[in-house]
Amino acid sequence: MTKHRIYAMSVASVYPLYVTKAEKKGRTKTEVDEIIRWLTGYSQEELDAQLEKQTDFETFFAEAPRLNSSRALIKGVVCGVRVEDIEEPTMKEIRYLDKLIDELAKGKTMDKILRK
Repeated sequence: MTKHRIYAMSVASVYPLYVTKAEKKGRTKTEVDEIIRWLTGYSQEELDAQLEKQTDFETFFAEAPRLNSSRALIKGVVCGVRVEDIEEPTMKEIRYLDKLIDELAKGKTMDKILRK
């Protein structure tokens, strides 16, 4: 089976798009970073290092210190696909992140986004 091309894309190449999407809706880069840290367990320094070294999505999630167990509570549709129906683990993690950024841009509170 061929891997999806997003697996080889660097997180750093998509990260500015996440930030821009958030900022267009009055949200901040700090909130985007908080979401990524919540999902992956990276510290801010570790996240910055991953972005700096242009880590690809597959490696980014494979090396994540502590994938948040509450991420299983993330439900909904991203890119026309229901997140909870995605079976491939790496794609599911990528779509979890996409869904959280969508929720941020739609104005949800951080408590709801971070499933607190």
